[in-house]
Amino acid sequence: MMKAFSYLRVSGKGQVLGDGFPRQRESISTYANANGIAVQAEFRDEGISGTTELADRDGLGDLIDRIESDDVRTVLVERSDRIARDLLVGEVILGQFRDLGVTVIEAASGNVLTADDGDPTKVLIRQILGAVAQFDKSVVVSKLRAARDRMRRNQGRCEGRKPFGSFAGEEEIFNQIVTMRKSRKGQRRTSYRRIAESLNSQGIRSRCGKPWNGTTIRNMVARRTKL
Repeated sequence: MMKAFSYLRVSGKGQVLGDGFPRQRESISTYANANGIAVQAEFRDEGISGTTELADRDGLGDLIDRIESDDVRTVLVERSDRIARDLLVGEVILGQFRDLGVTVIEAASGNVLTADDGDPTKVLIRQILGAVAQFDKSVVVSKLRAARDRMRRNQGRCEGRKPFGSFAGEEEIFNQIVTMRKSRKGQRRTSYRRIAESLNSQGIRSRCGKPWNGTTIRNMVARRTKL
């Protein structure tokens, strides 16, 4: 029996307690049962927009981190817009799955979202699904943009939290993470989960004084890379 992970996402906090997750779970379960697939674990993001990139999605980050240290190479989602509602963001995320040798399947239709075999029909279907999802999101965004701009003018700009490495001692920890993450000839790169375990075993704590986890390290590295 083929093994798979499932990924679920809802964009609004109010949807967390609604029918979004049960509906997605049922769709995935129906497809898996009909195709002899055993879902090993479920990963989900709550209240995360479909335009949000991988670095800011804890659930999706945990899924990719698990894949890097596991032999499961199939991911089931209800529909393509659970991956992303932005065409570019969706293609970037699906590209990372392809690089890991992972097949992402849309349970509602059975389409393979990671198909990249040169078949123009498959590519067209994937891009149309992404474009429609992006258009739907753009309509909503355009209605809210004016109100959001007014709030920015009234409240001023918020610089946000300083990136990891800004305070004493953090740069050394970051360099250690980068060194552990680098791939060695003939070996897989160390997963973020393994890096977290190593830091915790050394008694090294995060900026907040808490133990490290793989998702925190993944997001931290991604944000530093953007600077």
